Amino acid sequence: MHDFPILIAPSILSCDFAAMGEDCRAMERAGADWLHVDVMDGHFVPNISIGVPVVKSLRPAVKLPLDVHLMISKPLDYLGAFLDAGADLITFHIESESEPALAIATIRKRGKRAGLVLKPATPAERVFPFLPLIDVVMVMTVEPGFGGQKFMPGMLPKIEALREEAQRQGLPLHIEVDGGIDPATAPLAVRAGADVLVAGSALFSKPDYAGAVRDLRAAAEAGRGL
Repeated sequence: MHDFPILIAPSILSCDFAAMGEDCRAMERAGADWLHVDVMDGHFVPNISIGVPVVKSLRPAVKLPLDVHLMISKPLDYLGAFLDAGADLITFHIESESEPALAIATIRKRGKRAGLVLKPATPAERVFPFLPLIDVVMVMTVEPGFGGQKFMPGMLPKIEALREEAQRQGLPLHIEVDGGIDPATAPLAVRAGADVLVAGSALFSKPDYAGAVRDLRAAAEAGRGL
């Protein structure tokens, strides 16, 4: 078992876009660890969300690391812009059109953290060769593109396989999960080996952000004792 602390990464896709800065600062005060930024291009996934200007506007508004998830067809073409805007960690899909090692190296050269993302249908083994090069693997526990979907328990063996391979290679790999994470599903993901939890509606829909973050973290920590 890994000994990373549990990190909570609220997905700003679920915040009030008319008050994004205020919402994100409130989530920061509530004890969140990262802010998760979902970028969709309407091509790689069937939805369009936000982009570089939002990251640039958020960067001076909060101190939390900005965890930028690129659900786009050609991430390599946009890495410079997102890094310039203030991204601290960029994850992109192994299924995208960009060459993974080149994209990872581009992020690394800027001194930022890099990660790969797996869609539900993509096996864990696709990213095994790249694990020594990255900081994070994110397992999509819903189909990427829309918030509010239900957690897919069939992804738990994938999380387990990634954690086992990271331990086999002796790597301090973060495993992030994104999709349907709430106090009921968080312990399942953590027990399987995840340590970074992306949550949108489970956090931003609650009137008490601090309570929501605390409840999710407590549920996740309980998963380590199952």
